[in-house]
Amino acid sequence: MIDPSWVAGLGVFLFCIGLWGAFTRKNAIIVLMSIELILNAVNLNFIAGAAQHGDATGWVYTAFAIAIAAAEVAIGLAIFLAMYSQHETISLDEVKLLKH
Repeated sequence: MIDPSWVAGLGVFLFCIGLWGAFTRKNAIIVLMSIELILNAVNLNFIAGAAQHGDATGWVYTAFAIAIAAAEVAIGLAIFLAMYSQHETISLDEVKLLKH
């Protein structure tokens, strides 16, 4: 069996990659994928904590986080489709929705 500290370390590493991607990328789809990577890293840490303590609470939190991630993807893609139909781009630098 894999030591939960290694799984937690992997979760922290994936979280850092997702955070870097969300802050440095200009394409809205890449930013959405980075946020999904962050959510999956949090799920890994929930599961590592559940395995470390022998409790099922981390698994329950993970199930809720997966449901939230699915809703986030659906809403994000709907926003991107509306943004593309109005501005014909999904680049976050070229679209200035808050100024209109």
